[in-house]
Amino acid sequence: MPYTGELLALVTVLCWTISVQFFEAASKRVGSTPVNIIRITTALILFSIYLAIKNGSLIPLDFPLRAWLFLGMSGIIGFFLGDICLFKALVELGPRLALLIFSLSAPMAAILGWTFLDETYLPLQWAGMLVTLTGVSMVILERNKPGRIQDNRARRTASLKGVLFGTGAMLGQAGGYVMSKTGMQTPDGFLDAFAATQIRAIAAFVCFAIFFTVTRRWVYVRTAIRDTRALAMTAAGSVIGPFIGVSLSLMVLQYLTAGVASTFLSMTPVCIIPFSIYIHKERVSLRAFAGALIAVAGIWLLMNK
Repeated sequence: MPYTGELLALVTVLCWTISVQFFEAASKRVGSTPVNIIRITTALILFSIYLAIKNGSLIPLDFPLRAWLFLGMSGIIGFFLGDICLFKALVELGPRLALLIFSLSAPMAAILGWTFLDETYLPLQWAGMLVTLTGVSMVILERNKPGRIQDNRARRTASLKGVLFGTGAMLGQAGGYVMSKTGMQTPDGFLDAFAATQIRAIAAFVCFAIFFTVTRRWVYVRTAIRDTRALAMTAAGSVIGPFIGVSLSLMVLQYLTAGVASTFLSMTPVCIIPFSIYIHKERVSLRAFAGALIAVAGIWLLMNK
C-alpha cells in the first residue's frame, strides 16, 4: 500500500494529540509526577495482555539479546531520561522554548540515522523537514505576543540549565528513536512493534521505580490512585498514547527513515490547535494557522519522494 508509513505516522500523531488531552487533565488534578509512572504501568499491563493473547507469553522472550539491549537502552534514554529532562525544561524555560528545542529531535534523528544506520535523505526530504519544523516553530511560539497579559513565566529568560535540560530531552527523543530502529531490525525484517515498545516500557518502569523510591515519591502515586477520575483519564491516555501511539511510531520506522518519521511526529503541536479551539476555548492567532499550513506543506514535500 502506498504511503503506508506516512499514514501510520499521521495516525500516531493523532493518538499522541488525544492522549495529551487526557494526561494534561489528569496532571492538573494529581500532578505530572505520579501520572508518568501510572501511564507506564497501565501500558505494561496492556502490552502483557496483548502478547499473552497473541503469542501466549507475557513478555517477548523470543526476542534476541541484542534487541533487548538496544530497546532497553531506548526506553531508558527516551522514556525515562528524556521525559525527566523535558519536564525540567518545561519548568525552567516554559512550554514554548522547551518544545521548540524539543522539536529539533527530528533533524537530530536524521543525522543519527544517517551516521549510524546508513540512511539516505534526498534534498527534497531535507527541505520538507526544514519547512515542517518552521511551521511547527511558528505554532509553538505564536502566543508570545506583545500586548497580552503575561505572567512571570512568560517573561523568564532562557537559563543555561533550562537549555541543557531541553537539549537532553531532544537528544533523548532522537537517540531513543534511532536505538529503537536498531533494536527492531533483524536480518529477516523487523520485530513486532508492540512487543518492542513493551521492552522500552519495562526498562523505563524499572528506572522510574528506582527514582521514585530514592526520592520518596510513592506517596504522590498513592494519592493519585485514590482520585478515580484522574486514574481513569490516565488509563484512557495510556491506551491511546503509550500502548497504541508509541507502538505505531515504532511501526513507522519499518517504512520511513528516522529523520522523516520524527518530522511527521513533530506535528503534534499543530494537531493540538483544533482541541485548543473547541475544547479549551482558546483563541488561536492567524500566525498559528499560517504555521500549521506551512507545516502541512512541509509534510507534502516529505510525501513527494
